[in-house]
Amino acid sequence: MRKTDDVIDSLVSDLEPVPRQALRRRFALGILPALCISLLLMLVIVGLRVDMAEALMLPVFWIKSAYNALIALTAFLTVYQLARPDGSEGRFFSLLVSIFAAMAAIACIQLAIAPPENYRVLIVGSSALHCPLLIFGFALPVFAGTTWVLRHGAPTKLRLTGFVAGLAAGAAGAWVYSWFCTENGMPFVLIWYSIGILLTGALGALTGPRLLRW
Repeated sequence: MRKTDDVIDSLVSDLEPVPRQALRRRFALGILPALCISLLLMLVIVGLRVDMAEALMLPVFWIKSAYNALIALTAFLTVYQLARPDGSEGRFFSLLVSIFAAMAAIACIQLAIAPPENYRVLIVGSSALHCPLLIFGFALPVFAGTTWVLRHGAPTKLRLTGFVAGLAAGAAGAWVYSWFCTENGMPFVLIWYSIGILLTGALGALTGPRLLRW
């Protein structure tokens, strides 16, 4: 018994208390610079939309931005909880469904008041094929930063944490992409932006058990 106590004492003798704000600081250090990298990549590769001054006056621009920002914020707050050994997803999926449902309602309203000949533009636009891929690409720096943060945390639900982290990064990438995208159809945003976000979520679910193991 004495030997066991000695072993335990030797293991904990060099341990130092972790600052209470350590995880929060690490999130800031890992995610904010990565988001800046994504923004820089967007500016260098595709640039801002050419009609930005006019776009800022359109409600649909801010609705598109808010959709992605709300998903990203909700997902990052959940990742923060999941980074702890006792963390859980809480009400994340119900909140995610609520955000998606609100956007779906807006998309349906836009379709309802638009003439039928505009349906294709509102749903498919001119960039449906490459929109999800660009979102995925702009999400990768944020995904890498989030993964770095989580590797210094202690998540236990690795696949779930990876999935939510991927959704957070995907929504951040979608928010970045929205500053270039000229599509004003809310059905377009609902479908193709969401696909891009889910692609990054799938990446997180696939790699989480391997990348987040501690």
